[in-house]
Amino acid sequence: MGALIDRLLVNYESTASVILFCIGFSTLLMNNNLIKKIIGMDIMDASVYLFLACQGYIKGRTAPIIVDGIQSVEKYINPIPAGLVLTGIVVSVSVTALMLALSIRLYYRYHTLNLDEIIALAGKEEV
Repeated sequence: MGALIDRLLVNYESTASVILFCIGFSTLLMNNNLIKKIIGMDIMDASVYLFLACQGYIKGRTAPIIVDGIQSVEKYINPIPAGLVLTGIVVSVSVTALMLALSIRLYYRYHTLNLDEIIALAGKEEV
């Protein structure tokens, strides 16, 4: 048991990202409010970006910007995870904006953000 805790503490960034993902996932599953579901999805996104960023970082290395003529690969980190995180953030912001816009439209139509009530009201409209 002690070895497991030691490994979790060594990889505390990864542990924090898994905990954040679980918090976001449980928020997404347990709440009926659409705004809370959107917040849960954003927490899950942030946890994935944290995980990618900490996997791409190598202790003792710097950003891949050539300084002092050092061109050795062993001196720099891999820029691919940072690029993926940046692209993911842009996509995440766009998806969040779309979800919020659709939530506003649903609120104007049904006067609630509770998903169960929206489904019930939508079912009554079809009859």
